[in-house]
Amino acid sequence: MEIWLWAAALILAAVSVLLLVKIYLLRKGAREIRCSLKERMAGDDAGETNTLIDLSTRDGEMRRLARELNGQLMELRRLRHRFRQGDRELKGAVANISHDLRTPLTAISGYLELLEQGEHSPEDCRYLAVIRERVELMGQLTEELFRYSVFWAEDSELSPESISLNRALEESVAAFYGALTGRNIEPVIELPREKVIRQLDPAALSRILSNLLSNAVRYSDGDLHIRLTPEGKITFSNRAPGLNHLQVERLFDRFYTVEAARKSTGLGLSIARSLAERMGGSLRAEYREGRLCLRLWFPEKKTEHAHAAETGH
Repeated sequence: MEIWLWAAALILAAVSVLLLVKIYLLRKGAREIRCSLKERMAGDDAGETNTLIDLSTRDGEMRRLARELNGQLMELRRLRHRFRQGDRELKGAVANISHDLRTPLTAISGYLELLEQGEHSPEDCRYLAVIRERVELMGQLTEELFRYSVFWAEDSELSPESISLNRALEESVAAFYGALTGRNIEPVIELPREKVIRQLDPAALSRILSNLLSNAVRYSDGDLHIRLTPEGKITFSNRAPGLNHLQVERLFDRFYTVEAARKSTGLGLSIARSLAERMGGSLRAEYREGRLCLRLWFPEKKTEHAHAAETGH
């Protein structure tokens, strides 16, 4: 009897060992799949790698799972390549169309100036003013489309250099001072005493600040408060009773405009956010108690030496 018990115990122990080994191999295979999938889906080149998931385990189900995932990765790679190709073609088409529109618009504007120099009845002057407004809006849209295609081009590289956010803000506000005072807007600026230095592309930063100030000219109800903190946070705040929460949530959508800014192309804030993110910053909008707040932030990038000092490596 004892022999049978020992035999049963040995068999049970062997089965347990086999099960433990099986579980270990399954967990190892699952871990390999998870790590491989994470590596291949991480970053901007997700799905672009030619290396597929490979397993060390010989378990049939795990290998079938890996084959299924490899099939999905190959399909993702194909769709991503197709999307990028179409995106490049669209950007090229937008650039070409906007460029081709410049010539006839220039001619129309020239002939319109000739017409405006003559004697006209009040009704004719009203019609000419409407035409002039539409031509200027068309020119603005054409220019924005061209800049849009340039800024989103894959080969458009930024050239960061040390920039004082204090000085950049002062220069941008000075450039817009005429437009602001023309809308009876007296800007209030709060700047820290110390310089806030960041590594940014000068042209891109100037573009961001210009778009934000243009937005203030459109939406402000007579005030504009600009504040820069030592942490690199810039806030543009103004009364905007003509907006609501739903409209503010869509301000960064491409080509979205609201009735209060019907002369806008709907690209300015979208371009500003994209440029800010490309330089490691962020741009978001808030609407509280009738005030529109646009918050631009460029966090300070830590050097490798500072990071090593903090982590102790």
